[in-house]
Amino acid sequence: MNKDARILLIVEDDPGLQKQMRWSLDAYETLVAGDRESALAQLRRHEPAVVTLDLGLPPDSDGAAEGLATLEQILALAPDTKVIVVTGNQDRSNAVKAVGMGAYDFYQKPFDAEILGLAIERAFRLHALQQENRRLQLTQDAPTQGIITRDPGMLKICRSVEKVAPSDATVMLLGESGTGKELLARALHQLSARSAKRFVAINCAAIPENLLESELFGYEKGAFTGASRQTRGKIEFADGGTFFLDEVGDLPPSLQAKLLRFLQERAVERIGGREEIAVDVRIVCATHQNLKKLIEAGRFREDLYYRLSEIVITIPALRERIGDATLLAHALLQKFARQEGRSIHGFKPGALEAIEAHDWPGNVRELENCIKRAVIMAEGAQIGRDDLGMDSAPEDLQPINLREVRERAERDAIIKALCRVDGNILGASELLGVSRPTLYDLINRHGLKPAAQGKVDEGT
Repeated sequence: MNKDARILLIVEDDPGLQKQMRWSLDAYETLVAGDRESALAQLRRHEPAVVTLDLGLPPDSDGAAEGLATLEQILALAPDTKVIVVTGNQDRSNAVKAVGMGAYDFYQKPFDAEILGLAIERAFRLHALQQENRRLQLTQDAPTQGIITRDPGMLKICRSVEKVAPSDATVMLLGESGTGKELLARALHQLSARSAKRFVAINCAAIPENLLESELFGYEKGAFTGASRQTRGKIEFADGGTFFLDEVGDLPPSLQAKLLRFLQERAVERIGGREEIAVDVRIVCATHQNLKKLIEAGRFREDLYYRLSEIVITIPALRERIGDATLLAHALLQKFARQEGRSIHGFKPGALEAIEAHDWPGNVRELENCIKRAVIMAEGAQIGRDDLGMDSAPEDLQPINLREVRERAERDAIIKALCRVDGNILGASELLGVSRPTLYDLINRHGLKPAAQGKVDEGT
């Protein structure tokens, strides 16, 4: 079957109507099935974009129970498939129920080739548009400026940032060190109505506890030794804009209470001051720590946690982002080559494999340092694995060649199917959506050998 053809599956138990529909709908690559089992086998094997489904299937040809059960399984196996339910004139309630379950449309008998053909054509067009939209979402760069990713999970986070940014909700960014929490905090600011005002950041872990209060809230002249003039705190300095509180998990208990009061009152009181100063600021905070465990240990206030976590965004580690390590490596190489004035034009294959295999415990920050060092130290026009300064060669890399990936997946699927049906060849072929002779050929090709009682072992 032509893989580029538009495949239509006709699920109909009347042989005469099957023949008539196939003849009338010859613009498509048509398949037919007369019951639920054969319909699901065709679905698994050919993945049709559109299915016409008669609700009156055996053994319940006069009812709709079997047809509705078939619809439910089709949508569970292939959620994007467009199912057009075919029903009799007296069965409109079941047709409406089918649409409620997820069917694309319904068509009432008697058969009219032109009307049904129009519904099928619309279904094919919608399916094609949705597939193209999904392809574009997976291949385009992240919509949030400054974030380089093609990982579906990270793209979803970027879109969440875009949705949240226009609001004034307090946002908590969670993730390991080096995952880009400050970059997303800046994106929240830039995409908000506050972008013309200041973005002010403070790292709670980088400032000594005895200085942190004055940094946050400011102080009046003479408040303590050395306070020679009135000084605004960082929160007050961010008035009208966004205040980013990084590593909030390191905030001392005494300041947690004062920060909570600010979040409740939206006013600050400088050290040594006697009046409250109203501040209009959007709060974004971040931490790599597990705040719920800190709460259990009595090191972080639960009421403050709930004030700071109106919206929580969890950023995945670099090792969890599909393909992003090498994508970022290419971008960083270009950036640092320009900065350092080096004529370096890419990576040797071994270097890219090493980047893919590394866990990157320091995430993007570690990758940045690695690529910058490699650009400075590289001898040739390309970066090799030795230039990256990695201790050992990558081991047990997963294949990236499509043929190898397909063959490995196919072999694993055959083994799993045979195990699930206890080695029964007929059961496995139905589960896999192939014929028994085809399954025997696949077993031989992948070096799997039949064992006793019809079971299959891996060949040596």
